[in-house]
Amino acid sequence: MSLDIEQIALHQLNKRDEQTLDVVLRDTLLTPNAAVDEMMAELHRVYSAKSKAYGLFNEDSELAVALRSCRKGDDDFLSFSRAATGRLRDELAKYPFAEGGVVLFCHYRFLAVEYLLVAVLNSRSSMRVNEQLDVSSIHYLDINHADIVARIDLTEWETNPESTRYLTFLKGRVGRKVSDFFMDFLGASEGLDTKAQNRGLLQAVDDFCTEAQLDKNERQNYRQQVYTYCNEQLQAGEEIALDDLSEELPPWNDKKFKEFTQEQGYQLEETFPADRSTLRQLTKFAGSGGGLSINFDAMLMGERIFWDPATDTLTIKGTPPNLRDQLQRKAGNK
Repeated sequence: MSLDIEQIALHQLNKRDEQTLDVVLRDTLLTPNAAVDEMMAELHRVYSAKSKAYGLFNEDSELAVALRSCRKGDDDFLSFSRAATGRLRDELAKYPFAEGGVVLFCHYRFLAVEYLLVAVLNSRSSMRVNEQLDVSSIHYLDINHADIVARIDLTEWETNPESTRYLTFLKGRVGRKVSDFFMDFLGASEGLDTKAQNRGLLQAVDDFCTEAQLDKNERQNYRQQVYTYCNEQLQAGEEIALDDLSEELPPWNDKKFKEFTQEQGYQLEETFPADRSTLRQLTKFAGSGGGLSINFDAMLMGERIFWDPATDTLTIKGTPPNLRDQLQRKAGNK
């Protein structure tokens, strides 16, 4: 599966002081070569593997207007990227955490789909030992930890403009502020809520099991089947397809799972991305807070683990050996 670079541009944002970001613009596009191809393949791989939020352009998005002009041939890609870098500098300068970095615009094809990827990449320092065993410092692009990245599915945007998922972006490690300024730069707002879709699926599964009056083991087996399918889709980089999932599951009174979701109005998309943390709830109970972390298999509920909602108390029968050993040592030291 090859990634074909159509056009790629690099520019630079340098932080001069707390209030000022300087822009360094290239005068030419970057010429694709082995190193450039390897960089983009790695950036595509890293980005594709991360959890992403979905969005769509606002009606007044300057970037969308400029991109349409570029796609029509009214403006060239280099000019588009230079102007966009200036707008990005203006947005970044509003935030004290802004550090600048290498600004990358890449128009590429992958699996017959056209994309525009926009990223701000930071540099990191490391050490190397050369053939003469001398130590020197080197700088490299920290692609693995890139968190200011967005990608526009140009094919989806142009063929299905009503879509709410042609734009994806990372929310970033420093919280909402990163996605806020990047969404302002893109002139976009959030679209498909992946977590809400996954939570809706879990609720539909629980309600279907209740409606079918499944016993505890049948319910757990049903949840496990759902988890197995969704996890396989996640590992393959594919989306959850309601039709396919429904075919995997046994019907109830000749009613398939998808029919049930439509009749009950869960408003699930035909396909939607899997959310790892939400899907884990199909087979696990987990939570943390106040210095306490608890994680256990769902099948243990009602057998070794009991919850009293009146007193908000968990009773655990049979502690793990390593925990029991720690408790016994602690009791013996009193």
